[in-house]
Amino acid sequence: MAPGTTVRIGINPITWSNDDLPELGGATPLETCLAETREAGYAGIELGNKFPRRAETLRPLLEGHGLALVSGWYSGGLMARSVAEEIAAIEDHLALLAAMGSGVLIFAETTGSIAGARATALSQRPRLAAADWAGFGAKLTALAEHVAKRGVALAYHHHMGTIVESAAEIDRLMAATGPAVGLLLDTGHLAYAGADPLAVARRHSGRINHVHCKDVRSDVLERVRGADASFLAAVLDGVFTVPGDGMIDYRPLLALLAEARYRGWLVVEAEQDPAKAHPLTYARMGYAYLSKAAAAAGLR
Repeated sequence: MAPGTTVRIGINPITWSNDDLPELGGATPLETCLAETREAGYAGIELGNKFPRRAETLRPLLEGHGLALVSGWYSGGLMARSVAEEIAAIEDHLALLAAMGSGVLIFAETTGSIAGARATALSQRPRLAAADWAGFGAKLTALAEHVAKRGVALAYHHHMGTIVESAAEIDRLMAATGPAVGLLLDTGHLAYAGADPLAVARRHSGRINHVHCKDVRSDVLERVRGADASFLAAVLDGVFTVPGDGMIDYRPLLALLAEARYRGWLVVEAEQDPAKAHPLTYARMGYAYLSKAAAAAGLR
């Protein structure tokens, strides 16, 4: 097997409890989430709102389950703040990731975002004017270069309901930023946005430094698009699921990542109602499919 094809498979705790919809899995203890993450076969987990935010507390908790801290989401505000202000705002989060040995910091610009607005149609999301891309890109690059000095790479998360949602917007973002800004490829958000995950990955394979493996139920997607539903309404309707349970063919995408010698995490992430989608069952399902597909693609 060629060098540079080693990956690790992790999961996001949203399978057990949802940060944006606290009623989904709100009563599930963190201990259950961690124990079942390891039981399902995963090597690591991303941060959630139930996790302690001090390394001296979090490290032994994860080590007790044989888990690494993959990364953690950060809601950026560069459109409304200076780079210096954003650096100050991100410090606690960055310090935790650096102390825990996480390789990437997940950044999404959330100024004006409607992703968490339960009653707001996705068509009402913010859009960046053509004249604003260069300035935003320069600020984001400066922030990413600062983050890199701490041994952590910035991974930009395109997300429904934000200024970077479509394939064209991802292309503009990559063109407007320097190499310090990596791309978090989220298959579910791309499919929801009407993009081809494989085509986007092919164009930006050299910039991909984190991958969220989220699948989409085609019948639900057709329904929520037709209704111009809010993002959270679509989640509650069951638009997302784990890899192998939806419409996305991961085989060519994983083969492309192997060819590009991607070295990082493949993270199962599927916002679902745990009362309808039993967390351990779906965690196992996602791991079984992804580990087999990754191995077949040449990812060790």
